[in-house]
Amino acid sequence: CERFVQEFPGGAEVETTVLFADVRGSTRLAERMSPGEFSRLINRFYNAATRVLFNSHAMVEKLIGDAATAFYTAGHAGPDHPRVAVEAARQILQATGHGSPDGPWISIGIGVHTGVAYIGAVSTDIGAADVVVMGDTPNIGARLAGLAGPGEIYVSETTALKAGINPAGAEIRQHALKGRNEPVQVWVLSLTLSSRPA
Repeated sequence: CERFVQEFPGGAEVETTVLFADVRGSTRLAERMSPGEFSRLINRFYNAATRVLFNSHAMVEKLIGDAATAFYTAGHAGPDHPRVAVEAARQILQATGHGSPDGPWISIGIGVHTGVAYIGAVSTDIGAADVVVMGDTPNIGARLAGLAGPGEIYVSETTALKAGINPAGAEIRQHALKGRNEPVQVWVLSLTLSSRPA
């Protein structure tokens, strides 16, 4: 990938659905575990999340700290990528044990948002290169993930409408997002709340 973006710099503004999955309470987990135990737990989360993301035709942007981030476009996931991303979020909760009788083996909160973003290559003069998703869309997705509690999926209203989510199967909340003047309407899903299309 690095060689490709070095050879073909640039990018484009495209509609995308971003998904941010964050571990809840990771600081407390790290405090109670040895560094090796904590790294194995986070690696297990990375494996569970990326398996779902790859199978749903997401592009995994990065695995960093206690989070996995990915994006969906029509070219990879099809024109109904908002619905695909929401379903992938639910599968990540299932893969981490949310909804099971024993409870999750790691607590996850997820944010999903759809909008136009810049997707393309960035590089430095010394040759380091990467593919990134930039703009307001990923910023909103990250903020939503930060607000989501354990076992919750915060879906922006834009994504919810494009995904055809039944409003009867969601708890709808308004939240102020850092850096934004107007509150956003968020549809909160979990494994106990239906998200079937209307």
